Amino acid sequence: MDKKWQYPHRRWNPLRRTWVLVSPHRTQRPWQGEVGQKAMPSGVSYDPECYLCPGNKRAGGHANPAYESIFTFVNDYAALLPETSSVKDAPASALLQAEPARGLCKVLCFHPDHSLTLARMTQPEIRRVVDAWAREYEELAALEWIEYVQIFENRGAMMGASNPHPHGQIWSTGFVPDEPAAETAAQREHLTRSGRCLLCDYVAAEREASERVIFENEHFAAIVPWWAVWPFEALLVSKRHLGAMLELSGSERDALADALRRLTTRFDNLFETSFPYTMGFHQTPTDGKEHAEWHFHAHFYPPLLRSATVRKFMVGFEMLGMPQRDITAEHAAERLRACSEEHFWPRG
Repeated sequence: MDKKWQYPHRRWNPLRRTWVLVSPHRTQRPWQGEVGQKAMPSGVSYDPECYLCPGNKRAGGHANPAYESIFTFVNDYAALLPETSSVKDAPASALLQAEPARGLCKVLCFHPDHSLTLARMTQPEIRRVVDAWAREYEELAALEWIEYVQIFENRGAMMGASNPHPHGQIWSTGFVPDEPAAETAAQREHLTRSGRCLLCDYVAAEREASERVIFENEHFAAIVPWWAVWPFEALLVSKRHLGAMLELSGSERDALADALRRLTTRFDNLFETSFPYTMGFHQTPTDGKEHAEWHFHAHFYPPLLRSATVRKFMVGFEMLGMPQRDITAEHAAERLRACSEEHFWPRG
């Protein structure tokens, strides 16, 4: 790796049009802060106390069916509701604005086996999850008032997951949230200025440089992005220009399932732990407008920094100034490339 990156520098994030501070020399600092517990895969295929296992009663009182593959339901404790009352009182100041927020929040169980994660599921099992995500996107996008469909997974207690059962969430909103709105603006500006897709150009540049590419398959590239903030952050990008999961061909859906399995397995093998992360897909808004600028991709934000028990905290300068990281994206990619794609904890 080029020694010039071993000194403090800033890197530009073209998707957010923001900077990140990189401070590689800080990796040598001693650590006397919080040390968490190592998370290992569960050995329990069915937990009678789990709200998401087949046949069990959820916290809201509803009973799950005895599902054998995918199970989707409306979140019993949704952050958004399809119907909402209007904001009646006018604000005392133009600086104190509010407006109604509508949405529909769903939970998607990936598998009936309580012990599994994406990393320990087979490619065909993950392909069924991909198909379910695409169906949900299509059905929710068909609702006239839905402007964005956010598919995501919080994996592990360290990332706030309230239940270890393999599952993710789908929040569809009557507005475009801030992160995809910022990416919309950045991608549109690049297309207007250059006549080309921002992420098509970016993937081409990363494949040529190669040092931040973790792996590729026929249709997807897994990259530690140039602008990564989290220590082992990853970007999963389609090689073909398309806007949403619904546009993926059969072979591309297979490739996405393959990439998800390989990337999450490498994460787990890095520190031999059930690796925590927040993962989500960014895709075309469903606001009825033309979005030629949009390119389908997924972000992985894992918090672990030095080991299975030491995590990166976004505090101090990160909260008050700008994002900052200690290890370079190149070093993170090198370590992930070195990880096996055979899971350290064999299934069964």
